[in-house]
Amino acid sequence: MTLTEQQLKGIMPNAPTTRVRKYLPYLNQAMEEFGIAQSKKRMAHFLAQVAHESGEMRYVKELASGKSYEGRKDLGNTVSGYGVKYKGRGFLQLTGYNNYKAYKTYCGYDVVNWPELLESPKGATRSAGWVFTRGMGVNLCLYADLDNGENTEDVLRNITKRINGGYNGLDSRRKYLERAVSAL
Repeated sequence: MTLTEQQLKGIMPNAPTTRVRKYLPYLNQAMEEFGIAQSKKRMAHFLAQVAHESGEMRYVKELASGKSYEGRKDLGNTVSGYGVKYKGRGFLQLTGYNNYKAYKTYCGYDVVNWPELLESPKGATRSAGWVFTRGMGVNLCLYADLDNGENTEDVLRNITKRINGGYNGLDSRRKYLERAVSAL
C-alpha cells in the first residue's frame, strides 16, 4: 500500500505541508523496503511511532544534547563524547554507537563518521524502517500483525516499550495510532 499525502496529514495534522511533501516519497520507499507497507496494521503502528518520535516530522535529531547517554555501555558509548555524537537521529531516534555501527553495516552509509546522514530525508526514513524491523532485536511488524482490534493497547505498549525503552508518550502514540487506523 502506498501512503498518500492526505492520509499522512490525517495522521499528523500539525506536520508542515512542506515536510509532508519532502518526506512522503522516502517514507513510502522505506515502508516498502522493510515490509511495513504490506499491511495497514504495520503502517499504522509504524507511523504512530514516527509521528510521536519526530514531533510530526519536525525533528530528525534529538533535541537534548545527548550528554545523558555518555558512558552508557549498553549503547556502546564507551568513549568520551559518544553520547553527544551518537544521540538520537532519524524519525525513530537511532541512538548510541552500537546502533549507529549496526545500521552502517546494514545500509553501507558511514553514519558512524557522519551521523548527520541520518538527518537527511532518506536517512531519517530508512533508519526508521530499519529500527522498526531490525534495530530493536525483533521485527516490530510481527507485533503489529498481532493487533486484532481487541488487543490494540497491548500491541501498542509492546511496540512503544521496544522503541522507547519505556512508555514515554504512550497517550500521544495512542492518539496517533487511532488517527492512522482511521486514515488508512
